[in-house]
Amino acid sequence: MKVVYTTEALADLDGILNYIANHYPAISEPFQNRFHAVIARVARWPESAQEVFERPGVRVAPLIRYPYKVFYRVSGDTVEILYVHHAARE
Repeated sequence: MKVVYTTEALADLDGILNYIANHYPAISEPFQNRFHAVIARVARWPESAQEVFERPGVRVAPLIRYPYKVFYRVSGDTVEILYVHHAARE
């Protein structure tokens, strides 16, 4: 499936990558590898992640090892990445 990012998701990701690069440079590359692996899984199996109870049609994929979650929705043959948030964020 095709993967597209909302402006908010790109801003979230940019902020996260900058924070990690500035505070934890040793995990910057592993984090990015994990993020890309999760996105690839979502693109291949979009229905595999848990649906968000409060937001029908929105799914959430955790970045195991890192405290972040990717929120997305599927529309036709497209996966739309809505935002990427720290797991502690509501």
